[in-house]
Amino acid sequence: MVLATLSVFSALMVVLSKKPVHSVLYLIFCFFTIGGHYLLLNAQFLFAVHIIVYAGAIMVLFLFSLMFINMNKESEPHKSNLLKVAATLVAGCLLLVLVSTVTDTGGSLPAPSSESQIGTVSNLGKALYGDYVLPFEITSILLLAAMVGAVMLGKKNIE
Repeated sequence: MVLATLSVFSALMVVLSKKPVHSVLYLIFCFFTIGGHYLLLNAQFLFAVHIIVYAGAIMVLFLFSLMFINMNKESEPHKSNLLKVAATLVAGCLLLVLVSTVTDTGGSLPAPSSESQIGTVSNLGKALYGDYVLPFEITSILLLAAMVGAVMLGKKNIE
């Protein structure tokens, strides 16, 4: 419950924060709290990938581009009140649809057991290097060929 509350709070702060850098930092915190949900569901691999990809790579890109464009009040165009009212109405309708979807589930889902080993790294490794070893090796060779090709295309022709 605490993790869900922190997730919702940080997501709201992303939207409500006045400074763009603070919004990005709240978004990083939101990604970490969502990653915590993966840990609670016993999916350690998804947690690691989520943190590396989203909180690591994508948020660094967001922060870099945000600092690169250097937004200030003079360069930001003024938005009309009609646009703000329309955005509020659309967000309210979206919230209404989401709440009605969550409350009208019809049936109940079984609670995930803490003894489930579905998302663990060991089971993923067993499946990846056991049943799917040939597709895994073919994919690694394909990625290696793509990296070599990218280096060859990017290299200057020295003659």
